[in-house]
Amino acid sequence: MKSPLVIISLGLPLLASLVSLVVGDEHTHMYEDHEEVVLWMNTVGPYHNRQETYAYFSLPFCVGTKQTISHYHETMSEALQGVELEFSGYEIDFKDDIAPTEICMVELTEKKHKAFVYAVMNQYWYQMYIDDLPIWGVVGKEDDKKYYIYTHKKFDISYNGKQIVDVTLTPEKKELLKVGARIKFTYEVNWKPSNVKFEDRFDKYLDPNFFQHRIHWFSIFNSFMMVIFLVGLVSMILMRTLRKDYARYSKDEEADDMERDLGDEYGWKQIHGDVFRPASNAMMFSALIGAGYQLTSVVLCVISFAILGELYTERGSMLSTTIFVYAATSPINGYFGGSLYARMGGKQWIKQMLLSAFIVPALVCGTAFFINFIAIYYHASRAIPFGTMVAVTCICIFVILPLTLIGTIVGRNLDGQPDYPCRVNAVPRPIPEKKWFMEPLVIILLGGVLPFGSIFIEMYFIFTSFWAYKIYYVYGFMLLVFLILIIVTVCVTIVCTYFLLNAEDYRWQWTSFMSAASTSIYVYIYSFYYFFFKTKMYGLFQTAFYFGYMALFSGALGIICGTVGYIGTNIFVRKIYSNVKID
Repeated sequence: MKSPLVIISLGLPLLASLVSLVVGDEHTHMYEDHEEVVLWMNTVGPYHNRQETYAYFSLPFCVGTKQTISHYHETMSEALQGVELEFSGYEIDFKDDIAPTEICMVELTEKKHKAFVYAVMNQYWYQMYIDDLPIWGVVGKEDDKKYYIYTHKKFDISYNGKQIVDVTLTPEKKELLKVGARIKFTYEVNWKPSNVKFEDRFDKYLDPNFFQHRIHWFSIFNSFMMVIFLVGLVSMILMRTLRKDYARYSKDEEADDMERDLGDEYGWKQIHGDVFRPASNAMMFSALIGAGYQLTSVVLCVISFAILGELYTERGSMLSTTIFVYAATSPINGYFGGSLYARMGGKQWIKQMLLSAFIVPALVCGTAFFINFIAIYYHASRAIPFGTMVAVTCICIFVILPLTLIGTIVGRNLDGQPDYPCRVNAVPRPIPEKKWFMEPLVIILLGGVLPFGSIFIEMYFIFTSFWAYKIYYVYGFMLLVFLILIIVTVCVTIVCTYFLLNAEDYRWQWTSFMSAASTSIYVYIYSFYYFFFKTKMYGLFQTAFYFGYMALFSGALGIICGTVGYIGTNIFVRKIYSNVKID
């Protein structure tokens, strides 16, 4: 079902009015008999490098008999995704069969011959759209070290009432590629009625045997059992230990001062005067926490919209929704980041607000622009147009920044006063030496193991849907796994923080954040395994694209996990110190 969030884009009403001159009722998906149906050519590229795509007519294909060729980007998200829609020029009318008809005749010069041979050697596929339904076809085939190209496109289009519900392309008629040959390209169209409902027309593109395999269900069950185990561990062992600590400290309070001084005092209570000391580099820390709150909200909202609105059925709708939700949730970033910075005594709140607002967009845009240079060198369709860069910049400056400023002002005024249960000593307490496995770096590296284990299997399905030809649609699974990840992360971070505090090390803020964020390290390491052992990707462009965007994905996941870990740990630390009487 078409989601109302699809129409989120920059300047869409103007573009829609211009596009309607050539696309008929493509946007309403309603056609009258004999009304024009537009075939859009999108991209062509090697099968194993899904993101290395080029404009369809970058190969020496030819257009149909119509004279007008329209090239446009319907939404900003399509431009960011490298969609290169070009009018095919094919004569297609609703319910009108077309017998095999010549498109054009191409004489293979040496240059054209070399281009086609290269495309066949590298298993080039092309993508087209009819009424927003994607169609894939193969350019040619290699047989006995000879290269053939398919010259005939057979379209079988099914309709239900006034709506198109299915399109199937069958490439036919192999022609040997040789210099000087004259190749005739043809097409035909066959219409047939169907009982498939319009709402169900995307079901054929889904792969339930892959995504709803019993391994997927087993991974969810396994992660759920991990949650039960960790929650039980925290509840039974940790709470039991704390009760013993409370009992010992209560007994110490009954002793006189000399006995208390000569007693064996150690543990987390001894650092009550330093545990709420502001984190080092409070500006960066609060900016990351604010960004983590925002990213967590974005993930929950987008997954919910995907479950309710089936965003995968509309071209570019997922990215459009993500951009819109990210911009709309900017006040969350400002509120939590700005209030935390104020509680830590920060004075340069404008710098903090700017850092909080632009830390994620700067990383995304920096990576995208770096890859964009490679895409421009390759003349790939993934090259981001200059107008789209300007549009993204305008969103950051005129939408995200003001909303973050509003959130920061509100957060500083409503929740900017420190309310710690313990006073902070003027002089920091020396941190005693401890065993190597109690050092923050070791705790950080170990903290991400179990959270990664809870999402390990789901990462395979997500990677496969993005880097291979699968459409991810089981967002209910994704939501459940994300909630499991949050619970596991909180439990693990609380345990790690308790060990650190018991070693009388009060540097828990960064440690709690980084021990949870280290999950991203293992995700990025797994992405190397996936690239070399699960894919057949090759080439500079695809490699840079893969590892660049996997670094962004891992970094965003790290910020989310780090923020969740800090939130849970902060509640835990405030709770245990508020229950201890401090003289």
